Amino acid sequence: MLAGCQRGIEKEGLRVDRQGWLSTHSHPLALGSALTHPHITTDYSEALLELITNTHHSANGVIEELDWVHRLAVAGLGEELLWNHSMPALLPAEPDIPIAWYGDSNTGMLKHVYRRGLAVRYGKLMQCIAGLHYNFSLPEALWTHEGLFPHSHTDESHQSSRQSEGYVALIRNFVRHSWLLMYLFGASPAVSNNFLRGQGDHGLQTLGSTTAYLPWATSLRMSDLGYQNKAQSTLKLCYNDLPTFLNRLYSAVTSPWPAYEAIGTKRDGQWIQLNCNLLQIENEFYSTIRPKRTTGRGERPITALAERGVQYVEVRCLDIDPFEPTGISAQSVRFMDAFLLYCALEHSPQFGDDGFCVESAQNFNSVVIQGRKPELALSRNGIPVGLAQWASEVLERIADCADLLATELNDDGYRQAVITQQHKVNDISLTPSARVLATIQAGQSFHEFALQLSHAHAEHFRNAGLTEQERQSAQAMRDESIAAQKLLEADKSVSFEQYVQDFHLALKAP
Repeated sequence: MLAGCQRGIEKEGLRVDRQGWLSTHSHPLALGSALTHPHITTDYSEALLELITNTHHSANGVIEELDWVHRLAVAGLGEELLWNHSMPALLPAEPDIPIAWYGDSNTGMLKHVYRRGLAVRYGKLMQCIAGLHYNFSLPEALWTHEGLFPHSHTDESHQSSRQSEGYVALIRNFVRHSWLLMYLFGASPAVSNNFLRGQGDHGLQTLGSTTAYLPWATSLRMSDLGYQNKAQSTLKLCYNDLPTFLNRLYSAVTSPWPAYEAIGTKRDGQWIQLNCNLLQIENEFYSTIRPKRTTGRGERPITALAERGVQYVEVRCLDIDPFEPTGISAQSVRFMDAFLLYCALEHSPQFGDDGFCVESAQNFNSVVIQGRKPELALSRNGIPVGLAQWASEVLERIADCADLLATELNDDGYRQAVITQQHKVNDISLTPSARVLATIQAGQSFHEFALQLSHAHAEHFRNAGLTEQERQSAQAMRDESIAAQKLLEADKSVSFEQYVQDFHLALKAP
């Protein structure tokens, strides 16, 4: 059954000029429509590309497609580069950071106005931070395997409920152990001073004249740097069961927030946010992992999850690996598979009455800020435990899952993936965050470091190029996406005001 596991990747990256300044140009026509292209879209900014793979049954398969999408993107960028780091390139004045534009169809305008809302709520700088999302699912038949999941409280005949219960249990274990991912894969211990303007006392140390850092940090991206929003800090979703999780999320997307009410939805007759609620839509909740379900046209995520249950999980805390052209290696993919299988199979006691684990959140934050600090202790059930000791114990359990995957998928790379992570625990200098800092401390600024690698990766993809068949396929996707956007824009049957109203009405209480 494990051969039925699927994984997919969404990787973000800023378009920059040859000197590493954020591009203020429109989404390149050569890349097609950001609204309708199946593999290349934009996230917050017009310059923040998002490269999307299909789902695959193997680690090599998903990396091969991610490589292809990168070659496709680089071929259409002209003289621009793809910034291959989570922390931003050099940014212009905040008003000059372009918000993603998707055309004037109702669908495109909804996406654009949502991003305007992010700008007024959080500012534009934070929205230029990039990451990599890892989507993973286990085959449906696995969730009804009594030997694997003897703790299920749901009748086997209710497949959707039992599967959802299993995924929510996976999420609880992920929350307990996601600090380990920050130690192993965090790659953003430094940032350009350019990003810190206007932030007052940010608490970082200086390195040279243009770089700020924390000496033991693993991922400034996942810290509260640049993210000052009291609204979301009040939101503690429950991971004990899916109905409670959805009810709390529903409350967040339907309950007004006073500060946003003061802003309003329009300014000078122009939409500036979709509503004045705590969250405009479900995706505005910034979490390290999300339960997911593919939605139909016009369907809201809460409704889809409530009606058909959890289909897969989306891991959202991974930094871009600046040393890998694609931002993640096949070996890291294999480890993520084994880690998530461990989270699914390990017994997962429920959290406290509120369904949120403060201890796990504190462990995560500690590793983000000082994960490589010698003798760092975390808290496990209220008892201090050394990070290295706990990491080794967890990796030993993950190794069992890697052995299982290696045997069933005939892929010994799974075993080596866990061995490589144990080496990082034994020697902190092998972690990506330590490697980044070592390079910077040797004389390069953060900007010089990231720009040099971005140039090298661009050259790598340009040299690899596209085959004639790939080039023709890329042209067909480009043309089809542009035609699809024009078709949406030609539909004037519903005003945008009505479209927004219908969008909100489509949300059903779970």
